[in-house]
Amino acid sequence: MLSKSQVLHISNLARIKLTPAEVEKFQEQLSSILDYVSKLNEVDSKNIEPISQITGLENITREDTIIKEQSLRQDAALANAPEKENGYFKTQPVF
Repeated sequence: MLSKSQVLHISNLARIKLTPAEVEKFQEQLSSILDYVSKLNEVDSKNIEPISQITGLENITREDTIIKEQSLRQDAALANAPEKENGYFKTQPVF
């Protein structure tokens, strides 16, 4: 069972302020989680090959090719813009 000081230390690391009731609640819940995860130590995994994923999928990439279609003209791109200025979209300042 985790002590209250350990729960407070964890909450401090996570920058979470806990009430005394929450400390008791999380003390039980975190202890339960750690007990459950500790069961993995009982599993014999000496002869198990490590894997990164189980689906068998591999990265599929395509050739980087130039699209020979004509790109959108500037006037067509700006056609439905609510505001434009000097050939650009005009927007509200961000800063």
